[in-house]
Amino acid sequence: MTAATILIVDDSPSIRQTIASVLGGAGYHTLEAVDGQDALERLAETGAPISLAIVDINMPRLDGIALVRALRQADKSRFIPILILTAETRRERREEARQAGATGWIVKPFVVDEVLALVRRLVRR
Repeated sequence: MTAATILIVDDSPSIRQTIASVLGGAGYHTLEAVDGQDALERLAETGAPISLAIVDINMPRLDGIALVRALRQADKSRFIPILILTAETRRERREEARQAGATGWIVKPFVVDEVLALVRRLVRR
C-alpha cells in the first residue's frame, strides 16, 4: 500500500522540518511549502494527490485561510482534512478558518505526539 502524502505549509523552516521528520518517521510522505502560493504551485507541478494538509495561518503571499479556500475549491483536495497549525488563538480566526473549510486547529507550540495522533485519526492508509 502506498503511503499517504501530507502537505505541510508553514513559513517557518524549523516547524516544517519538525513535522516532516515526525510524519516521515511514521511512514508518511510529505510535501513542504513555504506559503500558500508555494503550496498551490507545488501541487500543480507534482499532480500528487494529498491525504491531509497542515497549514499555518500567517504567511506571506497567500495566507492559510486563502489556501484553505483554494484547496476546498479544487476537485483533488475538496474533501481532504485540513489542520490549521498556528500560534493564533483568537476565536474569530478559528471561526474564519472553520468557515473556509478547515477540519481542525493545532496551537503552536504543539506536542509532537498529539499532532501525530491527530494525523493518524484523519488519514486512512
